[in-house]
Amino acid sequence: MMADKRVHRDCTVGIVGGGAAGMMAAITAARQGAAVTLMEGNDRLGKKILVTGNGKCNLGNENLEPEEYYTGCPDFLERCLEQFSTQDAISFFRRIGLMVKSKNGYLYPACGQASAVLDVLRFEVRALGVQVITNCKIQRIEVAYPQNGIRLWDSGGRSYEFHRVILACGGRAAPKTGSDGSGYRLARQLGHGLIPTVPALVQLKCREEYFKSVAGVRAEARLEVMTGGKCVAAERGELQLTETGISGIPVFQLSRVVNYITAGGRDRTKEVEVVVDFLPDAGGEPCERLMAGRSLLLQEGRSVEEFFTGMLHKKLMQLFIRLSGLKPSEPAASADREKLHRVFELCRHWRVHVTGSASYESAQVCAGGIPLDEVTQDLESKKARGVYFAGELLDVDGKCGGYNLHWAWCSGYLAGRAAARDGRLVRP
Repeated sequence: MMADKRVHRDCTVGIVGGGAAGMMAAITAARQGAAVTLMEGNDRLGKKILVTGNGKCNLGNENLEPEEYYTGCPDFLERCLEQFSTQDAISFFRRIGLMVKSKNGYLYPACGQASAVLDVLRFEVRALGVQVITNCKIQRIEVAYPQNGIRLWDSGGRSYEFHRVILACGGRAAPKTGSDGSGYRLARQLGHGLIPTVPALVQLKCREEYFKSVAGVRAEARLEVMTGGKCVAAERGELQLTETGISGIPVFQLSRVVNYITAGGRDRTKEVEVVVDFLPDAGGEPCERLMAGRSLLLQEGRSVEEFFTGMLHKKLMQLFIRLSGLKPSEPAASADREKLHRVFELCRHWRVHVTGSASYESAQVCAGGIPLDEVTQDLESKKARGVYFAGELLDVDGKCGGYNLHWAWCSGYLAGRAAARDGRLVRP
């Protein structure tokens, strides 16, 4: 990734979007010797980076595998990841001054601050002489103006001309940080299609009205997404209950699957249930055996509430007792056995009906986007020569764990490198 000393800065590259992918593209193209202009709609660069990883910025993962991503073209994605590995990312950040640490394979800045990641990127952008234009919202793009060049227009009517352009303006997730979907409009102007987008890595909303009574509860659990009587996805981890439904890492991992059923449009008529097992370590042990294991407690004169104390969070047990038709204060020894069994069933197979998810405002990423089969392996548009894509605009979204930021670094690097090299060969 060293700069090519033979290159002259008469190759101009315009980059739309000053987030993670855009800054990486700018740094890479500038190191190749291109004259780079970075255009950002916000008043400063990298606003979204500051909120990643709860402010700690999970910037990558040592377990970088294509299976950790969703895309319509997995083989294409794998070839991209081979060109910019986890070690490449670590080396890149160390070179620009950031110390990186690993926590169970998750990569973070050693200082624990997302602001440090943004700072070193900004410093490098400045050191390489990249021109930065903020509060610049690009509205229109025209290719082959006047001869193989590209012209952009912003919302104020100003125009900009470049040899090559990289669109890295994000998807629709977290629009307050600047990801407003404008990149999709620019792609459509070039003739690109779009795989329908949905919020991903986001909380799910449920139909049941009793969630306020268990809001705030956190518990280890295994979750299965059920639709049409079949399990279509499963995850395990710490489940978080909210006033409107379910959250936590396992829910985030499942949210894109759910949204493509309930909101994305593949089959909106299907009902989606999430089945929660709060005793995942019990394996296939039947509820009858679990109940038998506590049978001695029935002889101690305990109430129903006391009989179930010590199994799960108190709020959960109170809810399950109520849903089973029992009273917490009634003697457990004389309680209806089928209703007691029902409580155990709820601990192992609690079914909630999902109606959708929180909006893009709460989503960490956006699933869907420009199909990878509409770009070359260098991420150049097959519809418009000289235009490249990077980051969330493309149909690639990863699971929790730094995978989405790695895609930003990887795609920004590939697009920036190719745009600078390509611009040297064909100029207006």
